[in-house]
Amino acid sequence: MTHPHLRVETAGPVRTVTLDHPEKRNAQTPSLWSALAEEARSLPEDVRVVVIRGAGDAFSAGIDTAMFTPQGVPGEESVAQLAAGGPEAIQRGIAAYQDGFTAWGECPAVVVAEVHGYAIGAGFQLALAADLRVAALDAWFAMRETSLGLVPDLGGTGALVHLVGYARALEICATGRKVSAPEALSIGLVGSLAPAADLTETTGSLVEALLAAPAPALRALKPLLRSAVDADRGTQLGRERDAQTALLQAMLGGFGA
Repeated sequence: MTHPHLRVETAGPVRTVTLDHPEKRNAQTPSLWSALAEEARSLPEDVRVVVIRGAGDAFSAGIDTAMFTPQGVPGEESVAQLAAGGPEAIQRGIAAYQDGFTAWGECPAVVVAEVHGYAIGAGFQLALAADLRVAALDAWFAMRETSLGLVPDLGGTGALVHLVGYARALEICATGRKVSAPEALSIGLVGSLAPAADLTETTGSLVEALLAAPAPALRALKPLLRSAVDADRGTQLGRERDAQTALLQAMLGGFGA
């Protein structure tokens, strides 16, 4: 799927997905979420790392707020239209929206969010959908859904609680306050910081380090560690055994065993 506000570039094992609507600070819409889900699900097997970034002066300012107006966004289903369908239609709609975020955790490549400027609401949740986050010193994160009388519903709540803990996640979401890049690093929300001018280089260094790992091990590691978040001990130990068995068999097979 192509989208006018999504730019996709591939260089060997690295794919860069750029939100490309800088005049609106990369505001997001349902059609963009569908395109993101399709992109995550159709990654070629030889793509090992995906970098998600935003064009212009922000990662993403979140949902296009015109979605909440009577006129909506041309070509997009407005919030009013979604709600008019009743509870079941709302549930189906939100489930489809969530795919644009959750699909990145399910894809085999390691996903890195390169965040600069604002990451608000849906932008914050897209950063949370990545496996790793690198932020510029000018980055700001905020969940503003509660100020609209809503809650974050694009898959970000679980990741946020896991990264920063329940109490801090509640405070961040309930108040809608901005979290600076240095605070984000200190609470575990991002893994590394860089001056804005050096952000691309810092992300590139991380990508190089990821690509230095043998491809089969890296591909097995992502689902193994993601499953550890909520799996019980016995289940996780079994998954470790399964992953290691497959890797050892492939390794020994290469030696003619």
